[in-house]
Amino acid sequence: MTARPGTALSGSVRLPGDKSISHRALMFGALAVGETVIDGLLEGEDVLRTAAAMRALGAQIERDPAGRWHVWGRGIGALEEPADVLDMGNSGTGARLLLGILASHPLTAVLTGDASLRKRPMARVTEPLSACGAVFIAREGGRLPLTVIGARDPLPLDYRLPVPSAQVKSAVLLAGLGAPGETRVVEREATRDHSERMLGHFGAVIRRRQIDDEGHAAQEILLTGQPELIARAVQVPTDPSSAAFPLVAALLLPGSEVRLAGVGMNPQRSGLITTLQEMGGDIAIENRRHQGGEPVADLVARGSRLKGVEVPAERAPSMIDEFPILAMAAAAAEGRTVMHGLGELRVKESDRLAAIARGLARCGVGVEEQPESLTVAGCGGRPPGGNAQAIETELDHRIAMSFLVLGLAAERPVLIDDMTPVATSFPDFADLMQGLGAEFAAPEGALKWQP
Repeated sequence: MTARPGTALSGSVRLPGDKSISHRALMFGALAVGETVIDGLLEGEDVLRTAAAMRALGAQIERDPAGRWHVWGRGIGALEEPADVLDMGNSGTGARLLLGILASHPLTAVLTGDASLRKRPMARVTEPLSACGAVFIAREGGRLPLTVIGARDPLPLDYRLPVPSAQVKSAVLLAGLGAPGETRVVEREATRDHSERMLGHFGAVIRRRQIDDEGHAAQEILLTGQPELIARAVQVPTDPSSAAFPLVAALLLPGSEVRLAGVGMNPQRSGLITTLQEMGGDIAIENRRHQGGEPVADLVARGSRLKGVEVPAERAPSMIDEFPILAMAAAAAEGRTVMHGLGELRVKESDRLAAIARGLARCGVGVEEQPESLTVAGCGGRPPGGNAQAIETELDHRIAMSFLVLGLAAERPVLIDDMTPVATSFPDFADLMQGLGAEFAAPEGALKWQP
């Protein structure tokens, strides 16, 4: 698909549901007693893989004609052994959280995924989970396909996160649901807390407090094991990671005004908005409220002249998925933008740090890649844009969407090599952006995009 330089964007849209919360709603509903009704579930490929996995483990899951999802759960410890391999597709979140659930269930299961997911390390999850008594048999580096033999008498866990990771934290807490006693997680850098919020929503006893951890300020999370989770209604807010694409596109195109309804405003997910506002982005936050235990608001983004900034490493966990699109904003800004604390990008759907740097260089943007940082030399207006070569998306949905946004604000069109990964998180991306005025085109035979 090609994104062509365009004029102002305008309109009001409601974006897909939050992917992180959608995964958890299905999983927690499957572990609860009773019927969980979910509104606004993201129906992207990643989340649908999680739904299929929970069905294979014995939960009853249906979508009604009105678009609501219904989950009839099995209760803690009552999932059944799957008859076949659980294929998690491209979903690292689904795979890692599911390993936490399976670790404290007395069953054997095999997980696999697509070519991208099979390259991603799972040892960061399986190592702490082994302490509960589970056994994991994996390829070198802890990679999928992977067999998990769940503990028959699981032990509670006590784990200090060596690096900020909401997926690892959540996997440990999910394993702790099936163990007697209290599971404890300590994190020195706050990560997204969707699991803690939703566990409390479903009736788990979970406590958070600030502590001193060997001279460092930290947060301690304590979960009482073997609760009876009670089914609850879940209203999934709009995904702030998906909102980032039309948000940045509106900022980069003069005269734009785009309204995004019901965007999740979890404090551990708001780093991009903070950074864009520091860069001079005109973003109004209106109608703040709570929805399903999560803060949400409506955002209005208007065309702006951006300037380069320095993004501190401590902000990275609150915007780790948004650095690809921030790099596109940095490319159009005036001056240098330096982003720190990006090591986690190396183990996403692709090596995102390297993919961003290669793609920006191909579009004529000055960029310097370091092991855990990225410096972008902004063009102070429209970046040069693409050439005859397509940007290699490397099966990564966020790389694909980010460079399409850059193409809208560049001097020359930007072509990406593969649109299909976008279906994992934002299947209606192209239609939604075109509805706001973006100009996308799919040359016949040139791409794998299937509308």
